[in-house]
Amino acid sequence: MAESSPTSLKERKTRRSSLSLPPLMSSSSGPLTEELQCSICLDVFTDPVSTPCGHNFCKTCLNKCWDNSQTCNCPYCKETFNQRPDLKINTTLREIVDHYKKKSPGKKTEVVCDYCEETKRKALKSCLACQSSYCETHLQPHFKVTSLKKHKLMDPVSNLEDYICQKHERPLEMFCRDDQTCVCLMCTTTDHKNHNTVPLEEESEEKKTQLMKTQTDMHQMIQDRIKKIQDIKQSAEVRKRNTEKEKADHVELFTDLIRSIERCQTELLEMMEEQQKAAEKQEQELIEDLEQEITELKMRNTELEQLSHTEDHLHLLQIYSSLCSATNTRNWSEISMKTHESMMTLRGALTQLQDTLNKKLSHPATELKWMQQYAVDVTLDPDTAYPKLILSDDGKQVRCGDIKQKLSDNPKRFDRYTNVLGKEGFSSRRFYFEVQVKGKTKWDLGVARESIDRKGENTLCPDNGFWTVWLRNGNEYSGKNNTSVSLSLRVKPQRVGVFVDYEEGLVSFYDVESSSHIYSFTGQSFTDKLYPFFSPCNNDEGKNSSPLVIMPVS
Repeated sequence: MAESSPTSLKERKTRRSSLSLPPLMSSSSGPLTEELQCSICLDVFTDPVSTPCGHNFCKTCLNKCWDNSQTCNCPYCKETFNQRPDLKINTTLREIVDHYKKKSPGKKTEVVCDYCEETKRKALKSCLACQSSYCETHLQPHFKVTSLKKHKLMDPVSNLEDYICQKHERPLEMFCRDDQTCVCLMCTTTDHKNHNTVPLEEESEEKKTQLMKTQTDMHQMIQDRIKKIQDIKQSAEVRKRNTEKEKADHVELFTDLIRSIERCQTELLEMMEEQQKAAEKQEQELIEDLEQEITELKMRNTELEQLSHTEDHLHLLQIYSSLCSATNTRNWSEISMKTHESMMTLRGALTQLQDTLNKKLSHPATELKWMQQYAVDVTLDPDTAYPKLILSDDGKQVRCGDIKQKLSDNPKRFDRYTNVLGKEGFSSRRFYFEVQVKGKTKWDLGVARESIDRKGENTLCPDNGFWTVWLRNGNEYSGKNNTSVSLSLRVKPQRVGVFVDYEEGLVSFYDVESSSHIYSFTGQSFTDKLYPFFSPCNNDEGKNSSPLVIMPVS
């Protein structure tokens, strides 16, 4: 079968200039649909062609119309043509149609054979050299004719012009890396001579490799952001739980204080009522005594008045001594002192009640309970642990073994002393945690700043970034505020609470079971993150083998 010569690129461009169409619209309905419809089949154009009068039809529809007529005229405006026009596909209109079909829901652009006349069959391949698409039947010459066997075939596309060099009308087979553009073989000997050009397939494979790497990076970025969202949600949930716990603790604390105040108020009012009743009783008794004495004094005064005018001199002299003797009355100057003492007793009772309330408010148990509302979940960081330390799987216990483990030389790891830090650091607000020290003869506990020197010797003191207390020899407790401070503890702590107020520069230690204060660092200035610090110390051949255990705060 002989093959028609392909339409040149210049002829295709000429056809484009003869067509004037409205701008492409993204909607699948509206005025554009009519502009892209063939007036014969009333469907969207397939291989649109233009008549000399400027109207457009499907190529197959127009050929059928003329094949069945004695004359060739435009089916739309009826203009008659003396000679049957040589119909060429309007490539610009075809591109618009293809784009419209891609944008239209349910519409799928299918590349059809350029050489089928009656029923358009699906194209199997497109030829860059011929600039045409072929069905299986019309493609056969490319497998048989020697000159056609050299043509470059590709999967069918409707925009073949995009694969052709507009200057030399040759297939774009090469890629210029200097100008980052596709070129034909003729371009490599002219405008792109001495440029770094490679076959399209080679550049495409390299770009695919880069795309895969970019895709991998993009996937990782997506995963990182998904994880960040999860972290934010988890952090928000933890914060919400902590806030609810703080609210409950505050309510419980203030409820207890209110009860104490109400109890003190009741006791005070009862005491004042009793004092008032006692005072009223005393006053009534005093009034009665005074009235009795007044009556007696009046009677005696009357006798004295009568005797002062008597003529019975003998009787006057006989009773004179008894009348002038001291009267049997009370010393009323003492009564006012007793009343004053009663007021002093009442004031003393008020003061005692106030002291009781103050002690209640400042009691270590109340203070410790307030601190416990700032409890945080602490987990040990294995990357910081001295090689002899053995951590539990859940990161809540640490003890010292006998053998140094072979671990990576992590810059975060302590290499001289049996120390380990918590995973999370804190740089604001307050935090609190509790550690069981039961069964140990020595240990170190506290907090340390992030920038501490973890290699070689390092004294545990604030100047070096450590705020700790420790136990030695089973019963010797000390704090280190740049100078060692010996601590006298009433009982041996089994569970130690550590509280930090970052803004206030405060680090305090408490015996949880007895609710007693152990030691505090005050007036400190924190700039780095602070991390929980632990040292179970050497096991002393099993004498100090018990672990330090991070306990949940109840």
